[in-house]
This record gives sequence, structure tokens and C-alpha cells, in this order.
Amino acid sequence: MKEYFFHTEHLSVGYDGRPLIENIEIGLQRGQILTLIGPNGAGKSTILKSITRQLKTIAGTVYLENRPMEKMSGKDVARKLAVVMTDRMRPELMTCEDVVSTGRYPYTGTLGILSETDKKKVREAMETVHAWDLRNRDFTAISDGQRQRILLARAICQEPEIIVLDEPTSFLDIRHKLELLTILKRMVLEQRMAVIMSLHELDLAQKISDIVICVSEKYIDRYGAPEEIFTDAYIHELYGITSGSYNASFGCLEMEPPGGEPKVFVIGGNGSGIPVYRRLLREGIPFATGVLHKNDADYQVAKALAGRVIAEEAFFPIGQSRYEEARKVMLSCERVLCPLEDFGPVNEKNRLLLEEARSLGRIRVS
Repeated sequence: MKEYFFHTEHLSVGYDGRPLIENIEIGLQRGQILTLIGPNGAGKSTILKSITRQLKTIAGTVYLENRPMEKMSGKDVARKLAVVMTDRMRPELMTCEDVVSTGRYPYTGTLGILSETDKKKVREAMETVHAWDLRNRDFTAISDGQRQRILLARAICQEPEIIVLDEPTSFLDIRHKLELLTILKRMVLEQRMAVIMSLHELDLAQKISDIVICVSEKYIDRYGAPEEIFTDAYIHELYGITSGSYNASFGCLEMEPPGGEPKVFVIGGNGSGIPVYRRLLREGIPFATGVLHKNDADYQVAKALAGRVIAEEAFFPIGQSRYEEARKVMLSCERVLCPLEDFGPVNEKNRLLLEEARSLGRIRVS
């Protein structure tokens, strides 16, 4: 059997003795990030609460360094494992520094008095998450995003070997989402820490995870590397997407395209058409686009948003048949937009389309 730093065997979790998810098998090494994804209510938080002993397991065993966690003391677990959950903490009359300081309690005496070394680690943890300026603020009076950073600081100053986080980016703005994940990744790479977390942002999960667990309809559906999990077809299946689409290449969601026959033809390429496609989508204007090479960034977005896409194989010059097809569609549209500025040997025929659109007075500033 492969040796793991953290693993579960035949784990079943649930409430009131009734299993919600059964036969959960997790294996995690030091220096790895494992992420749970899946629709709301599937059981991701239940799994995290169960493996951190906040919720009693129904069956099976959770191991930390090959020791059953149920046989470890609270202090022993706290010195190895830290938890950041979405449950709202409401500590009375505690500053942010006080809250972070509780992360040092596994190392203090029975009176919980912090040494100078403990105080230094508290400050370092708060500075790591850019929250030292909040140290004297009442924890209950700061924003949700600021609380999330304080709770992460508390976990960091606990000096754990594994950290478990439930939707840690939920209340954070873009800057602090990236900062939080960068901090976690640095700790994983430099300190060989292990991380288990749940995320709703699929683009972030795809970029940061070493292992992904997919929780679907109260069971584990898939377990594997991001490149095995994040495919257009599977994400549609996992989340039951019926409106719009998911693009695995970009890790993003796209809205459903406008209905009806195309009114605008876009001569795009090299990523130039993407802002135009999104603007036409916002305005509810159906459009067609081409001729795009299948390895072009424009093509990935156009497949989801355009009513019609005329495409050529990657690296090949635009052929005559594709040109004629695009010309026919362009002439059926009311106007033509061309954000593309550069033409070369492989897309020379797009320049010919632009020239004809100009001669017909169809071209508009994109």
C-alpha cells in the first residue's frame, strides 16, 4: 500500500448516524494540494468537517501520519492540522490579534499565556496575509473578507503540517483571492505543507490543485489530476449545466449565445475578437465569425458565443472553400466588424474579406 501523509479508509460521513457519502478514499502527500469541487449541497463541507473531527464519522478511519486521528489528543491534532471553515465566528470582545493568537494555544501552557516567541509568530502570520493593520480592530466589526484573512493568519501561526479550508476564497476580492492562494502555494512548496480545501471557483481549482475530488449528488464521482477532471464534457455533467457553457481551455464559464440568424459578421483572430464577441453578447446581437484557426484563442470563445463559426485547421492557410463559406455568411449579415489588425500568409483571405466588406460599405468600427 502506498504511504500517504494523510489518508482515509472506507470513510462514510453524514448526520445523526445516517450516511450522506460513503466509501471516501483520500490519499495526500506532503507538498500537495487536494481540492473538492461539486455543486452546492453535494457534501463537500460535510467531508471536511468529518475529517477534521468537527463532525462524527459514520464509519471508516481518518489517518494522519499513519495514526488514526480518533486516537490522537486534541493538542496532538492541533499541532499538525489547522482548520479554516466558513462558519461565522462571533467571539466576544476579541481583537483580530486576539483571534490569531488562539492559533498558538496548542503550544502554550495550561494558562494560555503567550511567550515573546508566540507573539512574534502571531505578528508574522498577520503580516503574511497583510492584516497587521487590523490587529486592534474588533473581530466582529470587520468585513467578511477581512475575517477570512484573519482566520487564515490564525491557521498559519498554528504552524500546521496540513491545513483544511472550506471555501476560503468565498468572501475575498480578486486581489485577496490571489494573495491567499499564493500564500498557500508558497507554504506547500517551501514548507512541504499539505492542503485540503473546497472551492467553487473552477478556474482557481484547475490552476492550483494537484489532486481534485469531484463530489456529485452525495457520492464521490471522480478523483484525479486537474487535466483529467477539467474537460468541457465532464464539468457540464458534474454540475448539470443546461444554460451557457464551460470552457476547459480557459477555465471559464460563458453565457448562452443570443438566438436568431447572425446580424453581424466579425473578422477576428489572434484574440482580437474576444472583446467584440462579449460586447455583442451583452447587447443581445447574434453574430457569426471567421475565418478562425482552431488553435486561435478567438476560436475557443467563439464556439460558445457565436451563432456560426467558420474555422480552418491549425497552422494551415485559409483554404478557398473556407473563404467562400465565410464570404457567403458575411454577405448575409447587416454589418461587418474587424478588430483584426495584422494579416499574414495563413490568414490572407481574411484581408480579402475585409476589402470586400469595405467596398460594399458594410464595415463598421469595432
